[in-house]
Amino acid sequence: MNDSSLRLPAPAKLNLMLRIVGRRPDGYHLLQTVFQFIDLCDWITLTPRQDGVIRRVNPLPGVPEDSDLAVRAARALRDACGNPLLGVDIDLEKNLPMGGGVGGGSSDAATVLLGLNQLWRLHFGLDEIAALGLNLGADVPVFVRGFSAWGEGVGEHLTALPDLPEPWYVVLAPHCQVATGAIFGAPGLTRDNKPITMVEFLRGNEENHCLPVVTERYPLVKEALFNLELVCGGSRLTGTGACVFAVLEYEHDARHAAEQLAAGEWQVFVAKGSNISPLHNRLGIEPG
Repeated sequence: MNDSSLRLPAPAKLNLMLRIVGRRPDGYHLLQTVFQFIDLCDWITLTPRQDGVIRRVNPLPGVPEDSDLAVRAARALRDACGNPLLGVDIDLEKNLPMGGGVGGGSSDAATVLLGLNQLWRLHFGLDEIAALGLNLGADVPVFVRGFSAWGEGVGEHLTALPDLPEPWYVVLAPHCQVATGAIFGAPGLTRDNKPITMVEFLRGNEENHCLPVVTERYPLVKEALFNLELVCGGSRLTGTGACVFAVLEYEHDARHAAEQLAAGEWQVFVAKGSNISPLHNRLGIEPG
């Protein structure tokens, strides 16, 4: 890493609930969800170039460079500013499980957008960057905004939830990747559930409407949920999975539970919830 490089976190998120309340004419589902960040992160090093080349310096298995959201984010930002000479080397340290429902690719894209906005000295505001991010994926805006949020629409209409508890989480990542498109396209998915209010969520309505379809199709997810319930007294699915999580108040309880779960068909992570993104803390910018 040279003196002009920037090394930044791309944090994971958990969906603390996920409701499917309708479907748009274009096929996208209307959702209600709650996002919270955790301190489990990918790490991205951005090294600026002046020759217009945007490239990934290390391979990401199964993801061609032209499909990589981090690369696409850099190209979108350069196109938006209109300077074809801006370039960057993107070095990704991949820690977040792919196909896990923790927002890895979307978070990587947001980190590249916000990091390059500083490195390239573009001075775009968060509204402009979030709009660019939405073209890359529905989850990108929450990572750009940087606050825990109630999400509606396809997940892009965000209302800050600054006072959520920030507990410890035990997260299991089963050794499988869930195909989100297949889950949302499943005939058995209920798409006309009743919307709820934020107050109802805060009182304990934490359903995930994708859960029945995911557990039917992915036995490893079902097994992870069962074992997490057994050890922690509760278990939930984030997004469409494959990751599942349990909420614990104290770090020592979370680490003890993780030890008990270490021998299963999954990776085990212990993470702290946060209502402000670690990325925004690192960059010294206010969520908004």
